Amino acid sequence: MKDIIKTKNTTGLADAKEIAKFAIEKQAKDVVILDLKKISTICNYYLICSGESTTQVKAIFDHIIKKSRKEKIKIQHSEVDKTYNWILIDFSNVIVHIFTETTREFYNLEYLWRQAKKVSLSKK
Repeated sequence: MKDIIKTKNTTGLADAKEIAKFAIEKQAKDVVILDLKKISTICNYYLICSGESTTQVKAIFDHIIKKSRKEKIKIQHSEVDKTYNWILIDFSNVIVHIFTETTREFYNLEYLWRQAKKVSLSKK
């Protein structure tokens, strides 16, 4: 039981909000959390954000990895596009997508998952 993901609940919402905070600390743009619990078996939440450049996308990724390890939020795996246009981090209940703005527009995950409810980033 050592490698259980640190969550305040089993759905991963607390982790999603914490990870969103990490992304915002590196000036990630348009941070969105989508609740997929009722429409997908992939995960419970998608966190989608953008960087203004590939350098910023990599910085957001590095910061999320560093802070997640420090806070003991278990990372399942990550996939990094060698050009740093799109990075995926799998936290099991939460999947994070970090895009450049143009790559985010091209793949338009918010449209693909338009049935999902957006989660408020506030502490409430």
